[in-house]
Amino acid sequence: MTGSADVPGSHLDPAHGRHLLLQMLRVRRLEEKCVELYSAAKIRGFLHVYIGEEAVAAGVLESLAPEDAVVATYREHGHALLRGVPAGAILAEMYGFVEGCCIGRGGSMHLFDAATRFFGGNAIVAGGLPLAVGLALADKMAGRSRVTVCFFGEGAVAEGEFHESLNLAALWQLPVLFCCENNLYAMGTALGRSESQTDIALKAAAYEIAAWAVDGMDVLAVEETARRAVDAVRSGGGPHFLELRTYRFRAHSMFDPERYRDKAEVARWLERDPIVLLRAAMEAAGQLSAQDWEQLEADADAEVAAAVEFAEAGSPEPLEDLTRFVYSERGASPETGAGGGE
Repeated sequence: MTGSADVPGSHLDPAHGRHLLLQMLRVRRLEEKCVELYSAAKIRGFLHVYIGEEAVAAGVLESLAPEDAVVATYREHGHALLRGVPAGAILAEMYGFVEGCCIGRGGSMHLFDAATRFFGGNAIVAGGLPLAVGLALADKMAGRSRVTVCFFGEGAVAEGEFHESLNLAALWQLPVLFCCENNLYAMGTALGRSESQTDIALKAAAYEIAAWAVDGMDVLAVEETARRAVDAVRSGGGPHFLELRTYRFRAHSMFDPERYRDKAEVARWLERDPIVLLRAAMEAAGQLSAQDWEQLEADADAEVAAAVEFAEAGSPEPLEDLTRFVYSERGASPETGAGGGE
């Protein structure tokens, strides 16, 4: 199933359209700020931004309930933000401060928040798929009406965990929605150079999983398809699979010289910026005024400014706490304090 960027006035509620625009703007502005802060050496380590792919997270996460679970990749800032992790806690985590969502221990690639059931952030390609299968299996065994959504890139399709996870999810009819964010490049490797079959949805269908391809630059198409898939999974329809055909506008990471993509190709995809598409369609339909847009930008900018202020006021973990969570304290020796382990 593919979507259209057209927004007929009778189809889209203007308030909901503005909400989707704001969600994508929030991610875009946060990621742009992350690039700025990384360039200023305030964020260190690896950094992978989501600029260009905002419609995927915004559309899919709209369909979830608070009790559902989300598993993401190392390019997960947008997923975390739209799942409800505060922007300040995300930035503080990237700063390595204790005010971060993982007390500064995870950094950019390992965001986690139990309160919003956001189970990472995972630096291992395809590493989230078996975790999602485990979460879904637990829910099925406990009789809970929950859905686990797992995001991953098309590079994960080349990993064994992809095939093992899809096979078990289909075999056991687990309540999981697999969301492949196909941005055409696994780091610097084009999809056609690593996969003999580049139709990822077709690969998933081979496991007897309902699978659809969708225009990942069209937030309305993503939301509509994701909602249909989530409803089917929640009602006992077994695992479903979405191939979200999208594009990252920036390089793989901040270390990437990006010599593997033609500039003309990037320019063509920039014309399909999901924020620009929805904004233009809503303006054409008389659903978005200049004042509406200015307010959305102001709201997103204010949230990011407050997040930066929060992160800048953070503090590093005390030196005496650095061994916390390294060894179990259960059964610790009274003489040494060393954990006895399990």
